[in-house]
Amino acid sequence: MSAAAFASTLRAREKLVGYWTVLDAPVATERLARLGYDYIAVDGQHGLVGYSGILGAMMAVDAGGASVGLVRVEQNSGAVIGRALDAGAAGVIVPLIDTAADAAEAVSATRYPPRGRRSYGPMRAGLRIGPRPADSDASTVVLAMIETPEGLANVREICATDGLDGVYVGPSDLSLALGGAYPGDPSVADAFADALATVRTAAEEAGIAAGIHVPDGATAARRLAEGYTFASIASDLVHLEQVAADHLGQVRS
Repeated sequence: MSAAAFASTLRAREKLVGYWTVLDAPVATERLARLGYDYIAVDGQHGLVGYSGILGAMMAVDAGGASVGLVRVEQNSGAVIGRALDAGAAGVIVPLIDTAADAAEAVSATRYPPRGRRSYGPMRAGLRIGPRPADSDASTVVLAMIETPEGLANVREICATDGLDGVYVGPSDLSLALGGAYPGDPSVADAFADALATVRTAAEEAGIAAGIHVPDGATAARRLAEGYTFASIASDLVHLEQVAADHLGQVRS
């Protein structure tokens, strides 16, 4: 899928499924990018990967050929967002968006003047989008994470931000924001379910995409059936550990 096709599909609120990576392992990322996931998201915030790792991952995704690369950037910063896009990301997931003003700042960082404040220097991205900034603007997506009490309270205003392509639930932080003692705390399960409904309804009303991070494919299918339009599954590190533990258990049992 091309970056332009991905952007069009996401903006049309059609279903998309992605995979999450936290390891600086381009060969593994290339394998993942051959499987048929719509996108591979590289975690530049909590992942074990620096800028060279992000660059290597974007090259690996392109080599895989079946997916586009997204990057969760470490913060809502024009410099950080610009570097991820220049490395070839088809879009960014921006954490800790609390207000519509935060969302507008993130959008501005992904768009060239006069629409935004992205500095021109596409580097690897230029291989795909060509020299015209308007082409880049049309094929680059920006997703705002909803994961704080403020973000949840302001989600409708955030979703209405001009140029924002979607919102993305960070379930661990959102669970903590609702008073959970730890991510997935069952004591806040009802409040968490209500929050998920609030986010997906706000996105639907604004006509933008609604995404969420999930631990497995079954949960992804359930969230998509509930009305979310894209979902990112687990992570490479988590699955590596799970599969290795499963094989060890089979031997020792």
